[in-house]
Amino acid sequence: MKNEGFDYLKGITAVDYNDHLEVVYILFNTKSKKQEIITVNLKGENSIHSVIKLYRSADWLERELSEMFGIEILGRKAPRLLLEKWNGVDPPLRKSFAWGKDYKRQEP
Repeated sequence: MKNEGFDYLKGITAVDYNDHLEVVYILFNTKSKKQEIITVNLKGENSIHSVIKLYRSADWLERELSEMFGIEILGRKAPRLLLEKWNGVDPPLRKSFAWGKDYKRQEP
């Protein structure tokens, strides 16, 4: 897609379908003002390769994806957590996350 002029990564998120995750990339072509949405089905897997070499804006977005959905980003190492550590329970944007429990922040 980058070779086709989609030179800006607007966002990365994920969708939890209970039985699998799907990663959603939102790409933008700054010349034609067109937008494309690409989805990657992670059925049976919990990891995806980093796109940071193609899109520098993926840095924060991939780290957030990893922490909030528990998806392993292959090919990169985050030096520290950006958000909260959730005491080993499911990541907070997964449907299996147990809201309402008394979670205390763990210091790094």
